[in-house]
Amino acid sequence: MSTDAIEEFVQARMRADRVPGLSVAVVRGEQITWLRGFGTADLDTAAPARPETSYLWFSLTKIVTATAVMQLVDRGRLDLDAPAREYFPTLAVVRQPTPITLRHLLSHSSGLANPFPLRWVRPADAPAPDSHDFVERLLARHTRLRFAPGTRSSYSNLGFLVLGEVIAQASGTAFEDHIRHSILGPIGMTHTGFTYPELGQASAAIGYQPLPSLFMPLLRAVLPRGVVGHRYGPYAAYRPFYVNGSAYGGLIGGVDDLAILASAHLNEGSVNGVRLLSPAATKAMQKVTGRGGPRDFGLGWYRTHSADTSEAFVEHLGGGSGFWNVLRLYPHRRLGIMLMGNTTHFNYEAILAKIAEVGRA
Repeated sequence: MSTDAIEEFVQARMRADRVPGLSVAVVRGEQITWLRGFGTADLDTAAPARPETSYLWFSLTKIVTATAVMQLVDRGRLDLDAPAREYFPTLAVVRQPTPITLRHLLSHSSGLANPFPLRWVRPADAPAPDSHDFVERLLARHTRLRFAPGTRSSYSNLGFLVLGEVIAQASGTAFEDHIRHSILGPIGMTHTGFTYPELGQASAAIGYQPLPSLFMPLLRAVLPRGVVGHRYGPYAAYRPFYVNGSAYGGLIGGVDDLAILASAHLNEGSVNGVRLLSPAATKAMQKVTGRGGPRDFGLGWYRTHSADTSEAFVEHLGGGSGFWNVLRLYPHRRLGIMLMGNTTHFNYEAILAKIAEVGRA
């Protein structure tokens, strides 16, 4: 793959969108064909963004959660079409005209509410909330479904928090430990985890949000104390923080590790000689069904209607305070593209389209 055109285009887009740092990876099947960092991961120290630079994944974590569910299905520990409350009895607090299944949860067709996760973060030195209590409180506040399970789809962070509890019950261990031991470790994602100490020698990007100084007091008021840092030029800088709710958005890591996961999903569930998923499970995750709304969903993966639909793809986005990430797969080309940036949003579609275009040449 010729990279000159891509690099020039990426740098121009970063200037236009005021992105401090961006890390990019491209994979073809099991082969990582391009790893590159652009700009700056930390404006205070001028540390460059590299492929191994770690970013908060936010909802990109859902692909790992979905992978863990399908792995347990492969092992006979979970049944996609069984009522989810059989694995997580607390879910019974939600009134269900027909039972919510794991398939419903994975495809965002459960009807569960999607409470806005505005304060679902904490400073890196603050204790983590108890995950079971966190989910239990949310379910108690949202006992009414938005629609009958399976009748349509609508994105729900709460649904993936429930899946995290299902994984913990089925595996007999904490969700985070299960992910470490069953996914991250076996395939060699050695500096991805749920805490900064797990990143090893990999440096962590600082999150930045373009924001007029007038709005700094408001940002500090709406987020927990200690999350918002100082101003740096046109940006509000964030201090290191964690996301509450590991199963929906808690991972931290770089595109180099993410490329390994992408390779597994492009290679029928296998990477580096390790079978992560069966070919059938991998294919089932990528089978997208139209249900209306801005996205069509598979099992974990989805396809956004506003994106370039000239060829088939599946993807997942993940972003929040100071970070924006995307992983897109073109399964028929065995092509995967992933971007991680340390600002709250940027024109990722333009960059993905340019890389996909060059990849076709």
